[in-house]
Amino acid sequence: MPIHFARKPGLVVYLTIGDPDIEISERVAIAAIDVGADVIELGVPFSDPVADGPVIQRASERAVARHVSIRDVLAVAANVRRARPNAGLIVFSYLNPVLRYGLETFCIAAKNAGVDGALLTDLTIDEAGEYRTLMRRHELAPIFLAAPTSSDERLKRIAEASEGFVYAISRTGTTGKQRDVDSDAGALVARLRKYTTLPIAVGFGISDASHVAAVGKFADAAVVGSAIVAAIEKAGHDDAPHAVATLLAQLRSG
Repeated sequence: MPIHFARKPGLVVYLTIGDPDIEISERVAIAAIDVGADVIELGVPFSDPVADGPVIQRASERAVARHVSIRDVLAVAANVRRARPNAGLIVFSYLNPVLRYGLETFCIAAKNAGVDGALLTDLTIDEAGEYRTLMRRHELAPIFLAAPTSSDERLKRIAEASEGFVYAISRTGTTGKQRDVDSDAGALVARLRKYTTLPIAVGFGISDASHVAAVGKFADAAVVGSAIVAAIEKAGHDDAPHAVATLLAQLRSG
């Protein structure tokens, strides 16, 4: 089932769970939902986040130092699901933490926590057979990344393998701020539209209201990650929920 976006563009908000701590992550998630986030990506801290830029790398390092685990992330998911039953909740992780936890153990625990799906950033569709089978068995949506450099044949496979929504990368490289939304993003979304009726969310570098407005012209949702994590880092512990709520309101102002 596709994930519902209440308006266009929807907002997908990424959080590194456990930065600055578990309680604040939970409060930030709820604050984000209350100001219009459609989906929260619950980031599992990882010691080698190679796809992420320096902001999320620092957040992940801090959370890893606090020994935040995938179990903690799922506990946050369960609490957020109870508090905000209609929000979209996606676990965002590298493959290794999920493998260590156990693929089916993860699927069972995620379903029990009220999670809608997962995005494993370094798991390709070529290697995702068992994962997709287990996700389907436990009624969870596998979400895959589509890049501007992908061939049409590969985009078709990604689109067919994805459920919930398709995550279109606005540019190649790591996560982080950019000046403008790359023109490749619009072309990528147009190419994906040929192969899926699922919502398409665009991420990597979305950091201000002009970016969100630009994405809304051709995609269903904008994914905001590094800008959110940077706001938390700057705000500090107690002010993080308010800082994120303020940022999201600004992103909607365009």
